[in-house]
Order: sequence, then structure tokens, then C-alpha cells
Amino acid sequence: MKKFFLILFIALLGAGAARAQDTTRVSPVDSALVGKDILKILGPNVTLDQSAAVRQALQNHVQNNAEKSISGYRVRVFYDNGPQARGRSEAIEQLLKKQYPGTMVYRSFESPNYKVSIGDFRTKDEALYIYNALKGTYPTAFIIKESINYPR
Repeated sequence: MKKFFLILFIALLGAGAARAQDTTRVSPVDSALVGKDILKILGPNVTLDQSAAVRQALQNHVQNNAEKSISGYRVRVFYDNGPQARGRSEAIEQLLKKQYPGTMVYRSFESPNYKVSIGDFRTKDEALYIYNALKGTYPTAFIIKESINYPR
């Protein structure tokens, strides 16, 4: 009988421990904040106190990983192999650089196609923000999963 209670106690203890590990909480993401600077949204009366060591550590981390690429998303705006494709891809590249000065624009040639993509987005939600802004002007735009540059 003691063995039975001992086995039952161990089984209940194991079930409780396994159950304690199932309490994962995922915070919802406010999509209204995607792509925006949170400090500008908070207003001019908010001050942020940050030590120089934290700022320097972040800068060192970014510099040390600048050559790395990570898996992410871009919005492919142009993809064509026609006789005017090179000129159109150059024009679209320049236009996007003017419209979105803080966002990287990539133009490439992969025989026989010229491609123009925009962004280095870590999540598909971030890419959707730019995609929705561009789909009226570029109806053939689409989101692609690609190796992107490390965030700067």
C-alpha cells in the first residue's frame, strides 16, 4: 500500500511539474505601432534615461553583426525580363529611395530577370505595412521570404 501511495505521489508531482511548464504567455502586438518610433508617439514630455554603457553595448552589438544576414522578408515591387526592364527597374529603384528614404531598396539581375525589392523586415507583419502602402501603385508587388541584412 505504501508503494501505491508513493507511486501516486510521484505521478502527481510529475504531472504538476509538466503542467507548470505549459504557462506560456504571448503578448499581443499592437499593429498600429508597427514601423513607428515609440518615442515620437509618446510625445515631447516623455524623457528616457539610458546610461552610456547601454547605448555603447547596443552600438557594439550592431557593429559586430553588421556582416551577418538573417531570415526575414522583403517586398518585391518589380520583376520583369522585357526589353525595357533594366530602365524601368532603375527608375523604380530611384523612386522608392525617394519615397522611403529610411528603407533599403535592392535592385538585382538574375538572368533573365531584373528585380527590385524593398526592406529588411524581420516579421511578415512589418513587410505587410509597406506592402499595403505600395500595392495601389505596384499591383504586382508581393512579399518574399529572403535573407536580409542585420538590422541597423
